Amino acid sequence: QVRLAESGGGLVQAGGSLRLTCAGSGRTFDRMGWFRQAPGKEREFVAAIRRSTGYTDYSDSVKGRFTISNDNAKNTVYLQILSLKPEDTAVYYCAAAYSIGGLRRGYDVWGQGTQVTVSS
Repeated sequence: QVRLAESGGGLVQAGGSLRLTCAGSGRTFDRMGWFRQAPGKEREFVAAIRRSTGYTDYSDSVKGRFTISNDNAKNTVYLQILSLKPEDTAVYYCAAAYSIGGLRRGYDVWGQGTQVTVSS
């Protein structure tokens, strides 16, 4: 069974850091990404990686503070988050795509999400 499992969320103070982990099982994917959904808002793209080339893409709102990386041996991607802000509060979802395509859309498999809450 294909599955993505996120972990690493929590409650942190503004300025703090977290590392989110997405562990894949069942198969490997070339495109994997992170999205987030804040209360009352639509889910938005955060970051993604094309694992075969290491190419990454970030939304403007997180560029410079978030870093996506992967461990092919473990079929795992990470999202390192620095300098957390209250507006980063959201449920963070990991996603993976079966097909070749852009990094910001077209994902087929989603994790259950992990809550990140940033206090001011």
